[in-house]
Amino acid sequence: MVETTLSEFLRSDAPLVALVLFVGIAGSGVARWGFGQLGLDVLGQIIFVMGYSGMVFVLWYGWIRPLNITGPE
Repeated sequence: MVETTLSEFLRSDAPLVALVLFVGIAGSGVARWGFGQLGLDVLGQIIFVMGYSGMVFVLWYGWIRPLNITGPE
């Protein structure tokens, strides 16, 4: 098992990925709940879908797309 120090962890992309995931899931969920409490259910659903799909796009564009995944040649 490889041990990672806190400074190595903070210099990596892991905190940024965690922040994107947290904002995309929890942030859009809290916004959806808030708009639902105000009686704006449709707007809350739109905000949630846009936030969640935006998170998926950012993760794909920033971390998955640049990977050079090839099969055996």
